[in-house]
Amino acid sequence: MTPNDKKELYRKVIEAIIFCAGRPIKLKEIIQLFEDLSSKEVEEMLKELQREYERRGVRIAEVAGGYRAESAPEVAEYLRKFFKPKDIRWSKPLLETLAIIAYFQPITRTEISAKRGGVEVGPLLKVLLERGFIKVVGRKPIPGRPALYGTTDFFLEYFGLKSLQDLPPVSELEKLVGEEK
Repeated sequence: MTPNDKKELYRKVIEAIIFCAGRPIKLKEIIQLFEDLSSKEVEEMLKELQREYERRGVRIAEVAGGYRAESAPEVAEYLRKFFKPKDIRWSKPLLETLAIIAYFQPITRTEISAKRGGVEVGPLLKVLLERGFIKVVGRKPIPGRPALYGTTDFFLEYFGLKSLQDLPPVSELEKLVGEEK
């Protein structure tokens, strides 16, 4: 096998893993597969694959600290018509609670409730935990040791974010809320 044949095989392997995994694949996971490739060479292959898929109905996107195959945004309407997915019903209180956790994590239930104006958030946290958007990330070192909540990798995947730094600034959200009133 020539070096070019080997490189082409590795590109195919990377492409197949990304398409078959059903989750974002971290660069580290890919690098571990190939003893004779550097991380720079793997990153280069990933960038080549991303460029190849730019004009197609699917693309390779970098989300949640890894790479995954996803549909191009411009085909979403047609996919919705074809698959008729059961959508998650996002109520305003549910979204507000998730936003508070995303921006202020790690955060306790009491702190979330206070930021929402003293409203009970227990049922909302239960829904977000069940759906996998948040998780308990620790305990606050105060009497009672309340649970601390934070977002999950699924949260990043669902909203198409590479990391929490990709969230819009809080000031942008405040403008949106102000315009709604």
